[in-house]
Amino acid sequence: MRILHSSDWHLGQHFMGKTRQAEHQALIRWLLDTVQAQQVDALVIAGDIFDTGTPPSYARELYNQLVLEMQACQCQLVVLAGNHDSVAVLEESKALLGALGTTVVASALEPEPLLALKNRDGSSGAILCAIPFLRPRELMQSEAGQDGQAKQQSMQQAIGHHYQQLFEQAKTRGLPVVMTGHLTTVGASASESVREIYVGSLEAFPTSAFPAADYIALGHIHRAQKVGGLEHIRYSGSPIPLSFDEAGQQKEMLLVELGEGLTSVTPLAVPLFQPLASLRCDLSEVRQQVAPLVAGLADGQRLWLELVLESQHYLSDLQSRVAEQLDGLAVDLLRLRRDRQGSGGISSGGGETLDELNPLEVFDRRLASEALDPELAAALKARYEATLAELQEGK
Repeated sequence: MRILHSSDWHLGQHFMGKTRQAEHQALIRWLLDTVQAQQVDALVIAGDIFDTGTPPSYARELYNQLVLEMQACQCQLVVLAGNHDSVAVLEESKALLGALGTTVVASALEPEPLLALKNRDGSSGAILCAIPFLRPRELMQSEAGQDGQAKQQSMQQAIGHHYQQLFEQAKTRGLPVVMTGHLTTVGASASESVREIYVGSLEAFPTSAFPAADYIALGHIHRAQKVGGLEHIRYSGSPIPLSFDEAGQQKEMLLVELGEGLTSVTPLAVPLFQPLASLRCDLSEVRQQVAPLVAGLADGQRLWLELVLESQHYLSDLQSRVAEQLDGLAVDLLRLRRDRQGSGGISSGGGETLDELNPLEVFDRRLASEALDPELAAALKARYEATLAELQEGK
């Protein structure tokens, strides 16, 4: 059978004030053509179908459109929750979508986590261990007196046990076993748009702890990649760039072919529906660097641009100077910042602004302003990272 592995759609994402609705609409059109051309039997989306737990109405409309189109294509659709998704939002339409041929798995507490993936002729081609983003409260009970590291170790063991238990049940069915997951693994290369699930030295799940499934379809990391160089454990990556540091990546979905076991995994390149670029240059070179990028745009397209200026000098009229350089070009400047490398210290200085920093960098600068014992500073930072992770998990 043929399975299309995708993840991290993030329907409803606003990219620095810009909606991604048109891109996702174009993605669905491309997907429909691909499903028909490749005769795909099942589409598996391994988490983060939505960008937030409260997606806007147009994101829900796109989700419903995807469900209807997959039914029309006679392609089975399986949607698994990621850390961005709300369990309640996914479950509210689960029964209705089930009647339309879509299986939604929002929680590890599903009564039947094993799912038969069907060929177009109705025969079973594989058993899917449908594992969504795993939350600690779903797998384990907290114990009094445990420190952060002990909790991480317990969580890793609980995840490993959960995978192995489902695998043991699935392999008795006499069909190839496909497993999913929405987590970080050891050695995976992330991007700035990825909200980490776990913190500390044990944030990544060991590759060796996965069972010997025929294929493991992962989500959460937005860069398509093999895990540990293994052909059968893969991140499909996001189908559209979700941050500027993903701008140079070739986005893809993975066509997985199964016979008695794994036959092949073929990356299918996803077109770039919205041009975006991140440029690093001197102020005087801006127009020279941007002009060639704009020249290649299709009619009506505009380039979304992040500009990193290499000058370390603070200029009060920087915005207007850059605007002069971009005047008349089909460019939307979404982020402008200065290269802070070589600034010689943690403190801001030089007119650095909050929109140039992420939350951890802001916290680092606040710590640096206090004369704290190094061990206390490290403990405070670890506590802050843990708090951030808990907030992100609850979104």
